[in-house]
Amino acid sequence: MTDLTATTTTDIDSRLEGHRVELTGYCYRMLGSAFEAEDAVQDTLVRAWRNIEKFEGRSSLRSWLYRIATNVCLDMLNAGNKRARPVDLSGPTPLAQAALNPLPENTWLEPMPDGRILPTVADPAEAAVARESVRLAFVAALQHLPPKQRAVLILREVLAWKASEVAELLDTTVASVNSALQRARATLTDHQGDAATADAADPLDEEQRKLLERYVAAFEGYDMKALTALLHEDAVMTMPPFDLWLQGHDDIAGFMTSIGASCEGSRLVATSANGTPAFAHYKPNPDGPGFVPWAVQVIDIQDGAITGMHCFLDTPRWFPLFGLPDHLEADAA
Repeated sequence: MTDLTATTTTDIDSRLEGHRVELTGYCYRMLGSAFEAEDAVQDTLVRAWRNIEKFEGRSSLRSWLYRIATNVCLDMLNAGNKRARPVDLSGPTPLAQAALNPLPENTWLEPMPDGRILPTVADPAEAAVARESVRLAFVAALQHLPPKQRAVLILREVLAWKASEVAELLDTTVASVNSALQRARATLTDHQGDAATADAADPLDEEQRKLLERYVAAFEGYDMKALTALLHEDAVMTMPPFDLWLQGHDDIAGFMTSIGASCEGSRLVATSANGTPAFAHYKPNPDGPGFVPWAVQVIDIQDGAITGMHCFLDTPRWFPLFGLPDHLEADAA
């Protein structure tokens, strides 16, 4: 019996649970879904618990858990579903043709709170890589990779595993791992797009903080002139589960004063998602005082301007996930 299996149930639970955040980050990159990632990790930990006596200690507990998690994710990906952003499915919609057409939930790449996928690390460079690798654009690009190539690229490029370690995990050869990594890199280069250009946002520098403060003031004041001044001329606005997406500050401002006019008077509460700044968006309550959930906004910043406003509207799912209140009092706003 190994030292691990000789420990108490509480000790085993604690050691397994200690890997939850990093495993969730891994499964999220693999699956593109917040809830599927959490399901995959729970399945991983349950399998590990049930098979703890078979853990022989020839590898680390961490490596063993990643092997289980990889197999769980590969099984889930056998269904062939590939999650995407609205910008991955079509061209931008001109404002004059804007219409809100929802697509099924499993179509969309989902946001994820930083605290659930980014473990605390001491090395700033390692932390930066982790944050970059959970950006919406990067995770969307990963969806274009076959499942095993996806696993190889994440393990090698994001988690810095050795080729020999990945080969052992996947029961393959180092040559196969290296070949898969080369193909994955080439595919990712073709699809990465804005994943490679968004500015780092942790910690926010003074310019970025002031930009976001101006964004909140402009949005809450519904000042389209001020908002337009903060948006890159090619900024995009997406609104899953709707397939509509807009490009350009004129169309974004035009949408917000037409179809989106009910957002006037909203309040934004700062949070964080996918390694970038984010806000909980509350609209005025149409049935009484205060404010009610409307969206989680994930914000992209580049070269001192806002380049992306990604508004996830399925608030019954997102606000509990982010630990956000389901109502704001008027005097708290």
